[in-house]
Amino acid sequence: MIEQQVDQLLSLMTLKEKVGQLNQKLYGWQVYKKEGDKYELTDIFKKHVEEFQGIGALYGLFRADPWSGIHFDNGIPLEDCKYVTNMIQRYLKKHTRLGIPVLFSEECPHGHQGLNSIVFPTHIGSGASWNPKLQQRVSNYVAKELQEKGVHLGLVSTLDIARDPRWGRTEECFSEDPYLSSKMTEAVVKGMQGDSKKAPKVLAVLKHFAAQGSATGGHNAGPALIGERELREIHIPPMKAGIEAGALACMAAYNEIDGVPCHSNPYLLTNLLRDELGFQGFVMADGVALERLLQLTGNIGLAAKYALEAGVDLSLWDDIYTNIECAVKDGQIAEETVDKAVRRILYVKFLLGLFSADYQEDTTSIVNREEGRKLSVEIARESITLLKNKQNLLPLAKDKRTIAVIGPNADHVYNMLGDYTPPQREDAVVTIKEGVSSIVNDHCKVLYTKGCDIRSEDKSDFEHAKAIASLSDVLILALGGSSAREFGMSFHTNGAVINMDQSQMDSGENVDVENLRLGGAQEELVQELAELNIPMIGVLVQGRPHSIKNIEPFLDAILIGWYPGQQGGKAIAEIIFGEINPSGKLPISIPYSSGQLPVYYNYKDSGGKKDYYDGLGEAMYSFGYGLSYSSFDYQFDSKQELLIKREALNKGKVVELPIEVTNDGPYDGYAVMQLYIKDIESSVTQRMLELKDFQKSWIRVNETKTITLTLTKEDLSVWNLQMKQEVEAGKVLLMVGDFSRGFIEKELIINE
Repeated sequence: MIEQQVDQLLSLMTLKEKVGQLNQKLYGWQVYKKEGDKYELTDIFKKHVEEFQGIGALYGLFRADPWSGIHFDNGIPLEDCKYVTNMIQRYLKKHTRLGIPVLFSEECPHGHQGLNSIVFPTHIGSGASWNPKLQQRVSNYVAKELQEKGVHLGLVSTLDIARDPRWGRTEECFSEDPYLSSKMTEAVVKGMQGDSKKAPKVLAVLKHFAAQGSATGGHNAGPALIGERELREIHIPPMKAGIEAGALACMAAYNEIDGVPCHSNPYLLTNLLRDELGFQGFVMADGVALERLLQLTGNIGLAAKYALEAGVDLSLWDDIYTNIECAVKDGQIAEETVDKAVRRILYVKFLLGLFSADYQEDTTSIVNREEGRKLSVEIARESITLLKNKQNLLPLAKDKRTIAVIGPNADHVYNMLGDYTPPQREDAVVTIKEGVSSIVNDHCKVLYTKGCDIRSEDKSDFEHAKAIASLSDVLILALGGSSAREFGMSFHTNGAVINMDQSQMDSGENVDVENLRLGGAQEELVQELAELNIPMIGVLVQGRPHSIKNIEPFLDAILIGWYPGQQGGKAIAEIIFGEINPSGKLPISIPYSSGQLPVYYNYKDSGGKKDYYDGLGEAMYSFGYGLSYSSFDYQFDSKQELLIKREALNKGKVVELPIEVTNDGPYDGYAVMQLYIKDIESSVTQRMLELKDFQKSWIRVNETKTITLTLTKEDLSVWNLQMKQEVEAGKVLLMVGDFSRGFIEKELIINE
């Protein structure tokens, strides 16, 4: 039915109208003017509509941040959002020949980047929760926020695998591991789009495809110097999971793979994505990425040809796809190639019901923000990761007389939130100082000072910090990094930061580092406070794993808070004082130093020497590590013999592994059971360990549960010498546990 509607509409369209449907040229904040509570459309918008008789998509109508220059005084408040989107749709219907509606697309990497939206932990924190079901609820809530504003596309970073933490966008990745990232990607798609059997109201645009997390040297948009096996083993699984969950949109990545930019790579975007994986949706370009193809072609028409023929359907802000008509008339591009892309865009517009809406109802059905706040604190609680707890310092008793909260991230609103974050109302964010102050007993005094900045070497507050520390029973040191953009910064045309000289920002898009040590005078602050011999709790608020070997010996307890979102300070305080039992597990390994990189856990076991002459090769804290206030005992079924035939696996039989889990500690809590495999008989080099299943389960004190972990044909397959995915006969070592408590092991035999 939809295909017929698409074909009928396409047959009526001129070439120029088709080109208009492939363009997302305008920045959303360019298209309206606001005077008081009145809105009108700009000449820029009207001129573009007149030229192309329509718009394919409009990006960032509600985006608010320092790059767009939109804030509470000049932006669109929640109650006006639906009015403005409907106003634009009505204009298109009235002032274009065919009246084709526009797709509205918005950034929502950890909540919608619009005014009054709920901000959740960045994805590296959500990944630490190891809870896809909770992520699905979060994504569903974000989709409801978009839907109430009339938005159709939510841009979400799910596909990037964090292989080099020097990369500034590490905070946007769920993990260094493809399996964990795949499960979270599946959760995002199901959460945003709902039941795959029903037409969605909002589509998740999964980004970025593919291998952006393997950029050489951690440089943003740098080349990924990987082969096809690495591509398939590490970077393709999240996209495959997204497609199986119903994904109908993705964004191509800036990087190249083995010399071919993703935006002009037909093997990646057509042969692999569409023909092999069965993707039925459209591919969006990243911001002005098509203009980078001029480095290959030196010619606008050829750049458009390369991208269209590779499989890029929708542009973003560039002046390449606006010139498609000329390229067709010059014989560089066949109109049939244009039609393929237009079909994909129109299909989505029909699927989402854009043509059947009348766009007359401007009242907004307000989403329950309290639901969002509860979800934000819930996922923050589950993401916070306990790395160290010397002599069980944590949880703290609430009857302390004086607590000092010190550090650059102790009371800084925007440092809690990460990149791609909208402006915040004064009372929207709970800082660590506020969280601690709200949870302690009335007779406890909470002292605070900043101590130092994130990047500055200024130590003028050291003496004050030591003075209040000396009056305290315990110190909470809020350290780490910042992705907080500031108004007045300079930005590229794609929104990436250019100049940070006066900023404390040390993470985020285009903010790559060569050294993972804590910035500025933070290490010195810790070392000087340690001389007071007062118990110290380190809380690291960060978007990437920092090297902490120079401060770890001085800290009695260490929590990783990531960028925990609006309710992060509340969640951190609850864990410090024992109202919540920590359950976060590292989604990415923490190195001793930058010189060790790469240090991800699933490296290839090729017989090479792991350690360096002058240092260790292993991570300081590995992927999957995370302590609890309780302890869990795991046991295999001793009578279970693990034998299976290849033929049975190929026919769909699943290996089931029941595990008895007992909470033998003093607190109820979550056990995160992790199943790893090591293929010890293979035709190609295998990885030291590979995560293949996990379950997060609430277990009460002295309770025993049986949790069944599973392995499928795909889990046990390898990409063989012929680059075919198949199960090989042989032995596979199964390991259940994690790097903080150790593993129990069992051997699986796969027979011919």
